[in-house]
Amino acid sequence: MVQLVEDKLDIETYMELRESVNFHRLSWDQAKKGLDNSLYTLVAYKDGKAVGMGRIVGDGAIICYVQDLIIRPEVQGQGIGGLILETLKSFVMHEGYAGTIMMFDLMCARGREKFYKKHGFIARPTRDLGPGMIQYLQL
Repeated sequence: MVQLVEDKLDIETYMELRESVNFHRLSWDQAKKGLDNSLYTLVAYKDGKAVGMGRIVGDGAIICYVQDLIIRPEVQGQGIGGLILETLKSFVMHEGYAGTIMMFDLMCARGREKFYKKHGFIARPTRDLGPGMIQYLQL
């Protein structure tokens, strides 16, 4: 059984989960500031072990981003990612203002588009929406 824990993601677990899927390494200070500035974090535990996580960043009114949705490779395909994503979406739905529209965005890893489309996301570019873009800044 999977247990979801809200807003208790610690730096060690965050770094370990990132490493499990080969995300680039962060410094301790980067990880701490990133977690401290998250609107919401969620960790999935299975048999007492952290097997997945997701977090929301943004302003909570106009736009929220799914950031770092991570599922350990050995438990991918077991529905944990969908459970986390739907819980993140529920948080965003309750965070916003009734009668308004909130943008709910993410940047997905190559090959994961089908998973996100299944959960209602639109791949860009479209006829009306340009491509998502990114820039990495070496500090």
